[in-house]
Amino acid sequence: MLPVETKRNNTRTSSANSVVDQYRQGQIALSEALQMMSGNSQMAETVRPGVSKERLHSILGELDELVGLHQVKSIVREIFAYLYMQQRRQQLHLKSEPVVLHMVFKGNPGTGKTTVARLLAKMFHECGMLEKGHLVEVERADLVGEYIGHTAQKTREMVKKALGGVLFIDEAYSLARGGEKDFGREAIDCLVKSMEDYRDQFIAIIAGYEQEMEWFLSTNPGLPSRFPIHLTFPNYDIRSLVEIARRNAAGRQYTISAEAELKLRRHLESVVQGRSGRNFSNARFVRNLVERAIRQHAVRLFDVVEINREAAMTLQPQDFRWEGIAT
Repeated sequence: MLPVETKRNNTRTSSANSVVDQYRQGQIALSEALQMMSGNSQMAETVRPGVSKERLHSILGELDELVGLHQVKSIVREIFAYLYMQQRRQQLHLKSEPVVLHMVFKGNPGTGKTTVARLLAKMFHECGMLEKGHLVEVERADLVGEYIGHTAQKTREMVKKALGGVLFIDEAYSLARGGEKDFGREAIDCLVKSMEDYRDQFIAIIAGYEQEMEWFLSTNPGLPSRFPIHLTFPNYDIRSLVEIARRNAAGRQYTISAEAELKLRRHLESVVQGRSGRNFSNARFVRNLVERAIRQHAVRLFDVVEINREAAMTLQPQDFRWEGIAT
């Protein structure tokens, strides 16, 4: 038999979980939940109070630090303003609606989808919507097994890893490309069921090319209603790409000379004009260019005897070379 104190602890934990569930499902107001848990330190730690407007502005400030993505930032602000108002309405004992936060990210590679997903996980944690605020990034191989029953097992394992955080499925449309007998369909069905079984315990974000994601949502009637929030990540313009290069270099304590920046800008213009945009990896391409330039900078200064601080941190036009850099 369990000791009396252990039974009491288990009872308190169960009661705390019950209060949390009622709060998250909108059955009781936040103020009521906190009052029910008062006097019990273990329970008080289970539900965090609503985020303040000042803290919310601070959190959104981290999003504003990202280059570009103006429409994405606008929609995210709408989401957090809505969450804040739902918390305020609960405090005022007004009717509030359950919030479904599963999302679809549509855009080309290198447009910031994973970065925003990671930041959103942190922001929802700060708001008390997610217990941990971590990001679990997966693709088809992480979800689809090799025999009957294996796929459901793998998918459930990934979902459980994501509980308290965000499950980010990149190139999600690949799950539906194998036909009716492909195990990817099983992964989709298992994901849909997990979103119901673990409601409010994690957020699923599915991501990929825009057209393919639209097709993917049409392959399963249960998907569209479960992903009400759609964010489109456009390709970066030249100005944003150059700014990304500056920040990437600065993060490594390098600067890009005016002449080198002009050379970089002209090359980016040529690359972007020569492609439809679909096959361009955006910020990823720019990061590769800067990393290559840093290596070339090291080669250029390798045999220089006297190197001052400015030379050691300034990337020049000759450091930027395009050979071997995939776009």
